[in-house]
Amino acid sequence: MHPTQPTRRHLLNTGLGLGLAGLVPLTARADDKYPSRPITFVVPFPPGGSVDIMARQYSEPLSRVLGVPIVVENRAGAGGSVASQMVARAKSDGYTLVVSSQSSHLANPLTQSKVGYDPIKDFENIAILGRQPNVLVVHSSLPIKTFKEFLDYARKNPGKLNYGSGGVGSMGQLNVEMLKAATGVFTTHIPYRGGTPLITAVLANEVQFTLDNLVTMLPHIQTGKVRALAVAADQRLPQLSDVPTLAEVGYPQLNLTSWTGLAAPGGTSDAIVQTLHKAVRQVATSPAMLASLKDRGVIAPEEMTPAAFEKMMSERLAKFGDVVRKAGITAE
Repeated sequence: MHPTQPTRRHLLNTGLGLGLAGLVPLTARADDKYPSRPITFVVPFPPGGSVDIMARQYSEPLSRVLGVPIVVENRAGAGGSVASQMVARAKSDGYTLVVSSQSSHLANPLTQSKVGYDPIKDFENIAILGRQPNVLVVHSSLPIKTFKEFLDYARKNPGKLNYGSGGVGSMGQLNVEMLKAATGVFTTHIPYRGGTPLITAVLANEVQFTLDNLVTMLPHIQTGKVRALAVAADQRLPQLSDVPTLAEVGYPQLNLTSWTGLAAPGGTSDAIVQTLHKAVRQVATSPAMLASLKDRGVIAPEEMTPAAFEKMMSERLAKFGDVVRKAGITAE
């Protein structure tokens, strides 16, 4: 096993291993040869982030279903573009896959002038692994307890609230710029180099709020260090049952969850794509995975064909493309 992969004992201790026995190898494969050797999941970000966590949650049970080892390899750089470009140019044999996200396959192509790949044309987008709700949080020291109070405070104190993101052109910035366009509030963007420095800044009140991934913010909401005002999700979340959705507070256009997916290089055969899609769906619908995703605040992925997945991606690219153009966002 790859040294950075979680052990089976770790998976059992965290609950994901409960029910792995129910996952059986696929009997119908793309052909008699695939897969016949280890598959690499390339993660475009450092270990410990939400995309990396999702990759490792899926790697062990998918390995059981596909009958071959799955190695998770972190290749960080340029906000996810380095690894994504590498996989786009890899051999289209199904053995090198990228764990994609809205950062690498939406924000980067929209904001980086030389990203080096097209998220639709250069990949076969296989399946969604999970949807991550975004959450609007403020530092607990602020006299703000509701979304309405947030808007009132921001309007009465223009420029006083700073928001943080994981970098210029990141999804965190795009989320808030869409919020600003919808509500008319003025806030100043403070970019950080990744999610971990952003969390540190929010907890230290260096920035007063952020609208970003729930997975990384949930522990700090639960300890009371930050206050959740609204979530981007189809319905209220069981972990935050008293927190309304953005649709409930009057902004349904902001109610967009993030996603993490799995993609192969463009030109990978449909037979291989369908084999991988079927395996992901078997794992995603297993009781163990459903429970694990719920514990992390991740919404279980709905059934979505590769074609439907790409359609959703295209719609998001158009929606956020408008935000990027109007706000004049260009990544560093």
